[in-house]
Amino acid sequence: MGERITRRNVLAGAGALLGASFVNVSPLRAAAAARKADPFRYCLNAALVMGYKLDILKQIELASQAGYDAIEPWVQDVRAFKDGGGSLADLKKRIADAGLTVESAIGFTAWIADNDDERTKGVEAMKRDMELMAQIGAKRIAAPPVGATRGAKLDLFVAAERYRAILEIGDKIGIIPQIEVWGHSANLSRLGESMFVVIESGHPKACLLPDFYHIYRGGSSFEGLRQLSPQAVQVFHMNDYPDIPRDRIADKDRIFPGDGVAPLPDLVRMLYDNGVRPVWSIELFNRDYWNQYDAPTICQMGLAKMKAVTAKALA
Repeated sequence: MGERITRRNVLAGAGALLGASFVNVSPLRAAAAARKADPFRYCLNAALVMGYKLDILKQIELASQAGYDAIEPWVQDVRAFKDGGGSLADLKKRIADAGLTVESAIGFTAWIADNDDERTKGVEAMKRDMELMAQIGAKRIAAPPVGATRGAKLDLFVAAERYRAILEIGDKIGIIPQIEVWGHSANLSRLGESMFVVIESGHPKACLLPDFYHIYRGGSSFEGLRQLSPQAVQVFHMNDYPDIPRDRIADKDRIFPGDGVAPLPDLVRMLYDNGVRPVWSIELFNRDYWNQYDAPTICQMGLAKMKAVTAKALA
């Protein structure tokens, strides 16, 4: 695909593309100034840089240097750090010293599986993941429908009971599992069924982890976002997608916010008018980007693209 674009190349020649987002100023000063006019916070999901095979320490460094407010690490990267002899207490301090918070974390456990043995193991794995992430200051963790992505439709009342079970475990640990919408899954693929599970769990901290791509992929109308409250959505995966039919689009097709066909400014405004101020976390797995850009550049671009969408929504 030609020479990889580096941060220096972008800084030298992409003024018309990304404007002032790449101006060389202190990330902390820039973030403080921007927050006066921007009510949102922005998070780096480690998926954005997965193709570079970076450890958690480098992910923290990149997020801080690019000017993000938070990170959303993958559990596997934190566990690799610990298993390699790293101190979780030191990691927590490093995150705080970088001016970041851990708004959410990404893990994959079969807490919702219909098979009793599989579900028991999945719930135990979720508990271990929550205990691990709580040690670095994580506030929330994703709870996607791993173990129920294929096969029969689950009874949603039963799914709500299973969700409540991990919420109660989270209460003891100090971390909140969030129902994650997965558009490709046999279960929890749609906004309505996912919110049904949130509501019927009957737990005061129950909440949803939506994703613009997954809402489209699962076939839900974006009009459903009008029904969401600030409690219901605290972190939202921001991304965009090209004009590909729902039944053919895949995770790898996600692109930078504002570069696709999703009506993102209208959707952000819809949430804003409802009082919803989620932490926007950029999640995409685009191999073309990994080949085209270096890691610092893709992080800066991700933040600039998210901010451009929210600025347009609030203009």
